Amino acid sequence: MPDYVLAIDQGTTSSRAMIFNHSGRVVSVGQLEHDQIFPRAGWVEHNPEQIWNNVREAVGLALTRANVTYTDIAAVGITNQRETAVVWDKTTGKPVYNAIVWQDTRTQPIVEELGGDAGPDKYKAIVGLPLATYFSGPKVKWILDNVDGAREAAERGDLLFGNTDAWVLWNMTGGVDGGIHVTDVTNASRTMLMDLDTLTWREDIAADMGIPVSMLPQIRSSSEVYGPGRPGGLLPGVPIAGILGDQQAATFGQACFEIGAAKNTYGTGNFMLLNTGTEKVPSKNGLLTTVCYKIGDQPQRYALEGSIAVTGSLVQWLRDNLGMFADAPDIEWLARKVEDNGGAYFVPAFSGLFAPYWRPDARGALVGLTRYVNRNHIARAALESVAFQTREVLEAMRADSGVTLTELKVDGGMVANELLMQFQADQLGVDVVRPQVAETTALGAAYAAGIAVGYWSGESDVVANWAEDRRWTPTMDQDERERLYRQWKKAVTRTFDWVDTDTK
Repeated sequence: MPDYVLAIDQGTTSSRAMIFNHSGRVVSVGQLEHDQIFPRAGWVEHNPEQIWNNVREAVGLALTRANVTYTDIAAVGITNQRETAVVWDKTTGKPVYNAIVWQDTRTQPIVEELGGDAGPDKYKAIVGLPLATYFSGPKVKWILDNVDGAREAAERGDLLFGNTDAWVLWNMTGGVDGGIHVTDVTNASRTMLMDLDTLTWREDIAADMGIPVSMLPQIRSSSEVYGPGRPGGLLPGVPIAGILGDQQAATFGQACFEIGAAKNTYGTGNFMLLNTGTEKVPSKNGLLTTVCYKIGDQPQRYALEGSIAVTGSLVQWLRDNLGMFADAPDIEWLARKVEDNGGAYFVPAFSGLFAPYWRPDARGALVGLTRYVNRNHIARAALESVAFQTREVLEAMRADSGVTLTELKVDGGMVANELLMQFQADQLGVDVVRPQVAETTALGAAYAAGIAVGYWSGESDVVANWAEDRRWTPTMDQDERERLYRQWKKAVTRTFDWVDTDTK
């Protein structure tokens, strides 16, 4: 058996290749950012060809930095930004339009039309999701309706659709020369097109959206051999054997295998998942019911998910759009220069509000400003918004599941921010725990692939490899905790009803 497993993490802002050893430790990393394209307010796109080129280059960098070749790689796992829709021509290999990103809100009129008199919960009992701009299906409909010749090509059977996992896999396994068109259950569960019970495409919902079933990838488990790397590529013949949407991959990498285990990932957005086992738990409190993972022939596991659209990307916005600091980690340095938020609250509803509100009409607001407030207070308010939003999701999760968490496992880039982690523990009233390997998204995909080929024996190896790095315990007075949260909830209401029918 070769010594290592490679994971491709195709994320919202960058593509990474990470090589892991049997202990689940990082051996090397290659990473490249891709362009964020904003053609209009509310529109967010990526160039799929740039993403594929970056994936190849990242893999080359990781192999070079580890001083290994493809013969040292036992398997490849893929994890990806979910709900970001790519439509491409299988005869040319070319996308017919840019990838429409999960944050994009252009499909709101389509979502409202599909809901009709039934409203946003029209398909929720079947797919676990409300009708919202977040998910892939309406994005595909927009492309077919708005790109010249796309619908005709789709009806001829020439077009394929996938989230970015399917796009990367198709190219890795040959592209126009026999590329495999497959996705896994976790990604399929984010399209609004898959039946959560049968794990099959719903042709009636696809018909409602005008999407030919011929465009859809085959649905497979999260851990099995899908096919080999293409001849002549960087990984020829290496089995590609794991696919998990990024948040499910982080859940897997955090060893959240027991019912009631939960993790929160701090990335472009924040995503909290609670494992509900083989039971599908419908949400009454604004959460999503989704597939957590499926290992080979084993029964699928489900999760409740709270999705927050803007957290890490708020820091990026303060850096890039306002020029408040040069490097993202500098926000902690600014925020530590003040004792509190100075009465300022920042609600980053740039793409509307996701869980638990699902308010596409909301837009970002900075409230509570006085002459006293300076940029340090604004930096602190931005960080605090991440913790407040997480608390809202956790309370919804507790209401839906009846589970009271005793601690929260955290991962993602923002967990390096120790001021944020302490404030998060203070707001939740439970310990916040960071693992030694904070980038558990790529690690989860690596585990899924390695398990499929026997590199790891199963979930027991994942549990054995997991190790705690740092723990934050609540220190804030209960009255102060509740006062801050009450003010936050008030600030959130100020973002509602901003978008009118004539808003540009």
